[in-house]
Amino acid sequence: MFDVVIIGAGVTGSAIAREVSRYKLNTCVIEKEEDVCNETSKANSAIIHAGFDAVPGTMKAKLNVMGNAMMDTIAEELDIPFKRNGSLVVCTKEQDPEGLQVLMERGKKNGVPGLQILDREALIEKESNLADDVTCALWAPTGGIVCPFHMTMGYAENAYENGVQFFLNTKVEKLEKTGEGFRVQVHHADTCVDETIETKLIINAAGVYADEINNQLSDRKLHITARKGGEYMLLDKTVGDYVKSTIFQLPSKMGKGVLVTPTVHGNLLVGPTAVNVEDKGAVNTTMNGLDQIARVSAHSVKNVPLRQVITSFAGLRAHEDGGDDFVIGESEDVKGLINAAGIESPGLSSAPAIGVTVAELVRDLLNAEEKSDFNPVRHGILDPDTLSLEERNQLIKENPAYGNIICRCEMITEGEILDAIHRPLGARSLDGVKRRTRAGMGRCQSGFCSPKVMEILEREVPMRVDQIGKNGVGSEFIVGENKELS
Repeated sequence: MFDVVIIGAGVTGSAIAREVSRYKLNTCVIEKEEDVCNETSKANSAIIHAGFDAVPGTMKAKLNVMGNAMMDTIAEELDIPFKRNGSLVVCTKEQDPEGLQVLMERGKKNGVPGLQILDREALIEKESNLADDVTCALWAPTGGIVCPFHMTMGYAENAYENGVQFFLNTKVEKLEKTGEGFRVQVHHADTCVDETIETKLIINAAGVYADEINNQLSDRKLHITARKGGEYMLLDKTVGDYVKSTIFQLPSKMGKGVLVTPTVHGNLLVGPTAVNVEDKGAVNTTMNGLDQIARVSAHSVKNVPLRQVITSFAGLRAHEDGGDDFVIGESEDVKGLINAAGIESPGLSSAPAIGVTVAELVRDLLNAEEKSDFNPVRHGILDPDTLSLEERNQLIKENPAYGNIICRCEMITEGEILDAIHRPLGARSLDGVKRRTRAGMGRCQSGFCSPKVMEILEREVPMRVDQIGKNGVGSEFIVGENKELS
């Protein structure tokens, strides 16, 4: 019997789990994928928005600005990379600059500090590669960039260390309301075992599937449209400083347009597109989508060095069709069902505030008492590049695994991969290692390091080599031995 069951281990579910773990409650997270941060949260712009875009008075506006203000503390406590590089919304000769004034006034109503409209002369001092047609821009100094993988994993690991249980590879099959709360029937994919879990409260943070969770219990139906938002191109670190700020275009009804931004790891990111799709698993890239990114990005930044693209990817956003706002709070007709649904942009920026908001609701509903021993600090994977030469030599002397380079593109050591495997909620796939350490995220995109990473997983987990997949059950690389197949 749990007090709280959280469905979904993306950044929203993980942030909620961490904040709920402050209280004396028996809490678990159920995630159908093999790892946290495995669906919507893994494929986004990695932007911490300033908060000028959301309509004043909406939850998006309130939670975006609140979440942005929390990020410095969150980054320090969870030991995750975060940088306030500022953002620019550019206006070209063909556009009405009044649109920037509207955004600035909206931002001021939302409580965004430091907003300014800059002319071209001031802009070029900041960003020399802006397109020639750019005439002015809105400058938001509180905009930032983060690693969505590390942010989600930081939240999840800290929640785990504060007592939250995680059931990964576990799909919710059926939900029932009971006199005491809820009955949750689940299927564990890795063991093929079915189980029934009892809980007082359910928190629905299931992303693009949040409507399916809600609609099993509530007559107040939700409908989530998966918005492919979308396709991105990631460029090599050799061009990571092509822009310093996050460069937005004036937004449309479908989103904030194609952006160009540096990443916290030193790459350059260009995208996304925005297309509504019926398939909630449609994360494929398309030639038309990538061509659109190349064409539209030129409106804000000239000569984007697209010959340096090392990979492309796509993600989905959960748009709730009933309105243009988050759906957060207890269901009106099902006591104990708390929704955190329709979390599209600025969901990543709002996640810290969503976590606090939902946790306070849980506290009040269950009259929960705060823990005296809650530990807000989580230590990330050691990055040897942050050490001095003397410190690094001493580290290698004490642990030779830190002297064995596995990923040559990103210079990731065996020691870092061992940490990724053996830490709380450790990696069990190539993508799990990649997201925690960046082994495989470099120019060769794991062409050289993947066999060695598989050897380490086989030895350390331990796993049979034919159980090791790119991304969990069904993505295995090895199907048998040559002699067996001949």
